[in-house]
Amino acid sequence: MIANIAALFCRRDSNYKEFDCVDVWDAERDARRWPGGCPVIVHPPCRAWGQLRAMAKAAPGEKELALLAVKWVREFGGVLEHPKKSTLWPVAGLPEPGERDKFGGWTLPINQHWWGHRAEKATRLYIVGCEPSDIPDMPIVLGDAPCLVGTSGRRKDGKRLKMGDDGWRPEISKAEREHTPPLLAEWLVNLARRCEVNTDRLKGGRAA
Repeated sequence: MIANIAALFCRRDSNYKEFDCVDVWDAERDARRWPGGCPVIVHPPCRAWGQLRAMAKAAPGEKELALLAVKWVREFGGVLEHPKKSTLWPVAGLPEPGERDKFGGWTLPINQHWWGHRAEKATRLYIVGCEPSDIPDMPIVLGDAPCLVGTSGRRKDGKRLKMGDDGWRPEISKAEREHTPPLLAEWLVNLARRCEVNTDRLKGGRAA
């Protein structure tokens, strides 16, 4: 099958490379050189936008990649994935859940645990080009995930929970934090394939 969607800002060992229909751009290919033209799945770096951004050691120009990702989703359709508490939403003018923006974009909150992630990993998806009624069926998993993301395993005073503390669960590795679970990757591929490149959006509402 010829690639008809692109996945940008992926790990070198990304699960998206298992799909023939996906043109995968990892650090070696450099997603900034992506030529456009088809719906996208974008996973821009989030450490400069997250809860611990004040302590993050983002590379020069890394923060701006998320704004570029928003521009591409608005132009070509597709989906952007970022943490639930990402500050990208107010900065880029992304809609809150239940709202729409002028590009027809909307926000879907999910937990990656529903697709097999060992941690809950609360996430927001910004979607353009696919109506809420047209997205693929979603799994819902009740109960707590067996593990925590490092930033979640802390007390209110900022100190890490220790074994024996109420609410303690083991933390996932850095690689697990960055990987998209295979079942979620498949779901996002199916979602992106339902997104349309809207020529009216390109002509009239093009992102600056």
